[in-house]
Amino acid sequence: MAQHPPVLFTAVRTEDGRLRDLLVEDGRIAAYDPPEPPAGASTVDARGALALPSPVDAHIHPDKTTWGGPWLSREPAHSLRDLIEGDVRARSRIPAPVAERAGALMDQAVARGTRAWRAHVDVAPVHGLSGVHGVRAAADARAELLDVQIVAFPQLGLVSRPGTAELLDRALSEGADILGGLDPLGVDGDLDGPLDFLFETALRRAVPLDIHLHDGGPAGLRQVAEIARRTVAAGLSGQVTLSHVFCLAELAGAELERTADLLAGAGIALTTCALGADPVLPTGALTRRGVLVAAGSDGVRDAWSPFGDADMIHRAHLLAYRTDARTDAELDACYHVVAHGGAALLGLPASRLAVGDPADFVLLSAGSLPEAVVDRPLPRLVVRAGRVVARDGRLV
Repeated sequence: MAQHPPVLFTAVRTEDGRLRDLLVEDGRIAAYDPPEPPAGASTVDARGALALPSPVDAHIHPDKTTWGGPWLSREPAHSLRDLIEGDVRARSRIPAPVAERAGALMDQAVARGTRAWRAHVDVAPVHGLSGVHGVRAAADARAELLDVQIVAFPQLGLVSRPGTAELLDRALSEGADILGGLDPLGVDGDLDGPLDFLFETALRRAVPLDIHLHDGGPAGLRQVAEIARRTVAAGLSGQVTLSHVFCLAELAGAELERTADLLAGAGIALTTCALGADPVLPTGALTRRGVLVAAGSDGVRDAWSPFGDADMIHRAHLLAYRTDARTDAELDACYHVVAHGGAALLGLPASRLAVGDPADFVLLSAGSLPEAVVDRPLPRLVVRAGRVVARDGRLV
């Protein structure tokens, strides 16, 4: 990332409530309350705005979005398969190319404070690699604004859709960074076949795995246990993520603790999205047992749902609401999942607003972090590597 002149942000409110001056140099936080700014430094008056680490969207589907385009009417759906097939039909009614739609959504996310994405992009014979190429082009055009990891995702199935495995492997050479999977039992009806391919390919290509798991009940837990077993056996601790994992939301007490310990021991991370009627992971119980949990937008304004805005401050609010967060500590923890959990999942350097950290932060009209989670204010300023990239919800 290009280097920029030093910037002194004055009258910044820190999480402890103090007003301080924050100096940024070479894209990192250099000092608080310096006796004098370095030569050539510019000054930005924060006017008492609260500084918070920039959030991370650890699970989003930008190839599906209609953001910036005409309204798309959704079809009724009563199952995961209905949603998947309806999405394929809807794409013929979306006029704009992937790069344009994904780029518009990236701009929205940056303007709302997001520093990075893990983007799941459909790969299937019916789509080819157009989604991967389009999202990669949009990301490359915004490389100084947003870090983007692309997951090659077999939305229509893997072993049940001939040709998909070969396309997934190709995608890892043509713009994708991570290999994705989807409900081996619920979608492919085969536990071992999809997992054999995923783990063998991850080892051969030296890439992480991120597997959607919607299946609930015993079938979901059986897949969690098998993925944990394979992760340990393959030496892929810290390289495997399970997304959604609705079956975990059904657990409580000792059973939840045992499963959390299994995941923590295998080094498997989780993502949750706090969507509509979908189950939400018990983030507090999981993180207390050492499981890394991050959050994401999932689909935004696509054929699956008319909702979503790629605003991860809003997503922290939804996570807090869905998990019945009430105390300051519980509200803080929801933002930490969105900011620090997401950064850790993506392998980014932590942005905790300490000296030496990346200068990736937002400045908000709020008196405290819990207040910001509840009120979800629009960022006054979004700072990326020490440079103001958005003001009041608009890129500058």
